[in-house]
Amino acid sequence: MKNKVLLLLWSALVVIVLLASLSFVRQGTELIGKDFSNYHDFNWRLDEFYSTIGPTVLNPIDVEEAKKAITVSDSEIEEHRTYYGTLADQLTNIHDQYTQRIADAKNTGNELLEKTLIEERDKKLEDIRKNFESDAHVEAKIRKEKEKALVQYVKDIKANSYSLPISYKLTDVETGETFSSGDVSVPAIYKKQFNSSKGYFKANSLPGHSSKNISSDSNGWINPFTYEETVSVTSEAIPVNNSMKNFEGVVIVPKATVEKGGTLYWQYRDFNKGKIAMYIFWLLGIVALVALVTVMKFQKEWVTGTAIADWYANMKIDVKAAALLMSALILVGYIDNESYNLLNLFTEQRLRSWVMWLGPFFVGGVIMTVLLAFQLVNGVERWKREGVFAEDVKNSFTLQFFKALREMFLKRSIGVQSFILLIGFFLAGIGFVGMFMFGVFFVIYIFCVLFLGLPALYIFVRRSAYLNRIIIATEKMAAGQLNEDIKIEGRSPLAEHAKNLNNLREGVRLSMSEQAKSERLKTELITNVSHDLRTPLTSIITYTDLLKDETITPEERAKYVDILDKKSQRLKTLIEDLFEVSKMASGNLELHKQRVDLTQLLQQALAEHAEEIAESGLDFRTSLPEDMLIAYVDGQRWWRVLDNLIVNAIKYSLPGTRVYVTLRKVGESAEFVVKNITKYELGENVDELFERFKRADTSRNTDGSGLGLAIAQSIVDMHHGTMKIDLDGDLFKVTVTVPTK
Repeated sequence: MKNKVLLLLWSALVVIVLLASLSFVRQGTELIGKDFSNYHDFNWRLDEFYSTIGPTVLNPIDVEEAKKAITVSDSEIEEHRTYYGTLADQLTNIHDQYTQRIADAKNTGNELLEKTLIEERDKKLEDIRKNFESDAHVEAKIRKEKEKALVQYVKDIKANSYSLPISYKLTDVETGETFSSGDVSVPAIYKKQFNSSKGYFKANSLPGHSSKNISSDSNGWINPFTYEETVSVTSEAIPVNNSMKNFEGVVIVPKATVEKGGTLYWQYRDFNKGKIAMYIFWLLGIVALVALVTVMKFQKEWVTGTAIADWYANMKIDVKAAALLMSALILVGYIDNESYNLLNLFTEQRLRSWVMWLGPFFVGGVIMTVLLAFQLVNGVERWKREGVFAEDVKNSFTLQFFKALREMFLKRSIGVQSFILLIGFFLAGIGFVGMFMFGVFFVIYIFCVLFLGLPALYIFVRRSAYLNRIIIATEKMAAGQLNEDIKIEGRSPLAEHAKNLNNLREGVRLSMSEQAKSERLKTELITNVSHDLRTPLTSIITYTDLLKDETITPEERAKYVDILDKKSQRLKTLIEDLFEVSKMASGNLELHKQRVDLTQLLQQALAEHAEEIAESGLDFRTSLPEDMLIAYVDGQRWWRVLDNLIVNAIKYSLPGTRVYVTLRKVGESAEFVVKNITKYELGENVDELFERFKRADTSRNTDGSGLGLAIAQSIVDMHHGTMKIDLDGDLFKVTVTVPTK
């Protein structure tokens, strides 16, 4: 609370110093060492006197002489004659104006009105005919209007009399004629002497300002702008010369006018009171300045560390800048305006007027000063913190606007169309206002509306409707309704967006299908793993229990031990394969690549299974390169690929059929192909054979882990090769390629 009071007091002192300083600069020269005769209102009244005394008293216009000098030119006559058109046009116009009025008077039986209207019409028709028949007739009319304007002008000059109580005695230097008013020998607050040494008073026939109907040209001649309400006549100047006479003498403002009871007493009193008040206020400004640099030095703690400071810190920097500029402008405007009004305000006779006028403005100035100080201090404190200013600029509305403006043109057609629409609406608003201000704009505006505005509005409405349909379709997609395509209309960016949404919808649909398939395969994987692990494990447990029977014969014991050995080996192989394929899937398996002859490696793999091939009853047909086929592979891992594929062919080929094994070089790759006739019906989805524990034998009666193809696929992928399965009926074909370099 204490900080707030100190801040308000400091701000009040600042406002006083600013007001006192600026008012001193502006009014100090008018008040210090000056009296009432130097007051601007007094000088304005003196100027009024000197401007009007010449035309009204000392050197008035001779109206009769001026009338004699009036001239009318041929151009004025012609303009007056044809102002309303040709003779036929004017006669027709007058006839049409009176036809209905005369008919109405006749229908109502008002014969006097009918007769009057007919006479009035005929008189105007006759006057129009004379205008086109006689130049003298037109000249007389124009001359009469000029004389009327001249007389009115002189009356206006005399009506603009001065209001200051002045006494004067002035003598025409040339004629010796003297003009006087009042007593010039009495004490005066203002006195002006005119003579040869100090300069004569120059009395003009025309005042220094223009009248309503007549103005002075560069030569001092007066020129009428309008002779009557309905007819505008341009003419050469009425020859009334702005003559000038020199006078000597004296002009005074008697002192009695400012004494009690005088006509200027209250103005004089208010001036002196205001002058003293200004002196006191300037002294108060000095005291306030001393206080500001001594006991009332500004402390930043007054405006920092408050709740409003934290709120202000979260404002955008451009909003802060706008608020700072607005506060500064309001404060400057207040100081500028009130520094002019102080003298007039201090001349008020009642303190209540000071409070009612100065109070709200002073309070407003203090508030603006508080806001300005608050914003400046918090702004500087924020500036000092490293990186904060850059972050504020980055997050400003202005930068975001320009960023958004730039992004609006990422799709150029949308940006250009939006920009054109904005400009169009802006111009439409201007045109709508201009249509009422200038009639000619109506036709242009209607043309633009019909041929530019309405087509643009039609396109805008169609695009908006299309956008709404796209939004609704997108909402349906988000709700899981993926069966309906969005209609693609035209080649606009919206149509392109609709196309992309359709592609996205199809991708989501396929993804959901793949996800369902993955869930199904995951369930099968768990089932198969459980089955394949439980089967040998059950056998091991069973035969272990049998071996515990001491009554069994040695032959039976040897048989059971042999079965346990096979089942344990089977379980071991299954676990090793599972472990290996898991390592491959996680990327933890390292390859040791070297130069390997793939031809020799394949021959070794076939030789390894020669006995099994012979027992299977299958006819293996091999096609191998005559030369070495070198590739950079991990020999042990690649042998596993070949072994798995050969074993797979032995296990699942139809007995008595042929198995084709081919190795050849294709471009920069080695291609290994195994083709056989399957023993089991595989169905159409061969990709599932790559899944772990997936077998062609769905009854799972064959000996195998179901991991062979999955392991082979993983090894091939690690070598940046490809492995593809083709199925044509019962013809099963595996193609493996690996880069040779």
